Amino acid sequence: MSSDTHGAPAITLSGLKQPYHLVDPSPWPLVGAVGAGLTLFGIVMAAHFGNYLFLGLGLAIVLATMFFWWRDVLKESAAAGLHTPIVRLGLRYGMVMFIASEVMFFVGFFWAYFHFALMPEHVLSAEAWHGLNEIWPPEGVKTFDPFHLPFLNTMILLLSGTTVTWAHHSLVHGDRKGLIAGLVLTVVLGLSFTGFQALEYSEAPFKFINGGVYPAVFFLATGFHGFHVIIGTLFLLVCTIRAIRGGFTPERHFGFEAAAWYWHFVDVVWLFLFICIYWWGHGVIVGE
Repeated sequence: MSSDTHGAPAITLSGLKQPYHLVDPSPWPLVGAVGAGLTLFGIVMAAHFGNYLFLGLGLAIVLATMFFWWRDVLKESAAAGLHTPIVRLGLRYGMVMFIASEVMFFVGFFWAYFHFALMPEHVLSAEAWHGLNEIWPPEGVKTFDPFHLPFLNTMILLLSGTTVTWAHHSLVHGDRKGLIAGLVLTVVLGLSFTGFQALEYSEAPFKFINGGVYPAVFFLATGFHGFHVIIGTLFLLVCTIRAIRGGFTPERHFGFEAAAWYWHFVDVVWLFLFICIYWWGHGVIVGE
């Protein structure tokens, strides 16, 4: 192994010197795609027919894919010469682009929400609206009190942002105990958020299926965010296990950095959801 002009060790493969890591053939992209497809199909089956078999099978395959794929990446990162500086830079670019793509998901949800909120006459056809009040939220929809469970969950996520930052600061300065404590607290806060959101959904005054456009947009936006919280919590749980086993150093810890970036993204999205859907949507009636 030699070095290239950028200071990164060059890997010789079939006589070709280059600083990139050519991964071995892996079954996990295909297996993960099958699991994701089954999960989506399972959601439809569960919502319309009460059949949870495909949903459970799909989620099991997705979780198994996450576990084994992460395991393979961790093995690669520990192998000398595979994760060169250029490869690590590519991983950072990849994480940034992934988060940017997730942002566009929520742009679509907010677009739908404000489209109907600012132009409530589009909820139904003009003929159907004739003689009705064109208001948002639609007549008969009782919204959540934003300063009850939603406000509590906002405080939980804001606090979790500080604990994950504390963990990162501890890692950079070689404080292993602070790193582990910060990660454990963040995972506990993430689980608390999910628990309170499940409680909120159980008390919802409207239903997702056949409840109209407001429940559909509400549950899609907040539920998709809740799914991201669960993924972020699992991400940080893996980082906690790695931290306990000594898998991070102050110099090399991109796995933890990626989890922290993702978690801060989840925090920021929730602030927009709280302000726009819970607070503004509760206190403003458009169209009257």
